[in-house]
Amino acid sequence: MNIGTIQAYAYFFFVAFLVIVLYSYIYHLYSSQRKGKRDYEKYSNIALNDDITDQPVEDISKND
Repeated sequence: MNIGTIQAYAYFFFVAFLVIVLYSYIYHLYSSQRKGKRDYEKYSNIALNDDITDQPVEDISKND
């Protein structure tokens, strides 16, 4: 095995690892939204609704 072959294997496994991480993150987002833990689509409007008079995305609770 030369260095080129090792680099090719390393590149393939690194890309496969990144794909697995990406799909697990997407699954986490959708499953937590489906369970009702957190709605991440509300957070997408933070950049649009950033005025001081705008309603916050989530209320801050004192119980946490």
